[in-house]
Order: sequence, then structure tokens, then C-alpha cells
Amino acid sequence: MHYSHVEEILGGRKVLGRSLNSKMDFIELGGAGISKDAASHLARYLSLSIAGMAKMLPVTARTLQRYGARKRLSQAVSEQVLQLAEVVAEGEEIFGDRENFLAWLSLPNRALGSRKPIDLLSSRFGAELVSDELGRIAHGIPA
Repeated sequence: MHYSHVEEILGGRKVLGRSLNSKMDFIELGGAGISKDAASHLARYLSLSIAGMAKMLPVTARTLQRYGARKRLSQAVSEQVLQLAEVVAEGEEIFGDRENFLAWLSLPNRALGSRKPIDLLSSRFGAELVSDELGRIAHGIPA
């Protein structure tokens, strides 16, 4: 996975205030809190509204909507946003482009209990399941 792609999905260095070059950068950024602006970039990247994005995060849509763009999100919310961006970057790399990956996210998947992958991304464990399935796809392992 390319850390620079996760950085791009979240709005780049200007929005994040730093570059992402390693998992340690994820840990540090998650602890410091990412801005609402970074979460908004991810929402736009996934073609979701702020309310749709909030459904994937441990925060209410109302709370997220009233935050200013530079407001730092809690560690739990920040880490979930970072994990989602990492799954998106991985999926886009495997499917070759954003549109193909977004289409896959919205289709029921037998390997995921016939659930849509996007519906599982609201949980850390669900995001791990989606990431695991992406790994199987990348390696040609049948469901």
C-alpha cells in the first residue's frame, strides 16, 4: 500500500499537516486527531454526504456537521477515518481505479455474508474483513 495515496485521499499534506510515510505516521496522526476537513475529503472521495460518512464513524452526523473544517476529531474517530482511507487506497490499487472499487463496495459479496462491503466499514472489525477480502482478490484466492 502506498502511504502517499492515503495522504491524497485525505486531502494531502496541506490538510493533514504532515506527510504519511509509515504506519508510525498513522499512529501519531490518529493520536493527535485529524481535522474534519480530512474526513470531508474522504467522504467526497467515497461520494458520500457528511451524514453518510458519519454512519461509518463513532460520531453523530449532527456533531460532525457543526464542527469547523480545522476542528480536530477524537482519536477514535481519527483512527477510523485513517483505517477507512487505508482500505480505500488498497481497494483502488487492487481494482485499478476509484470507480471500479466504488462499484465493488456497493455490491453484495458472498464472502462477506452477502453484505455490501461499504456497510461493513462502520466497524473496525468490518473494515478488517473488507481488507482481508481485498487481499484474497489481489491474490486470486476464491471466496
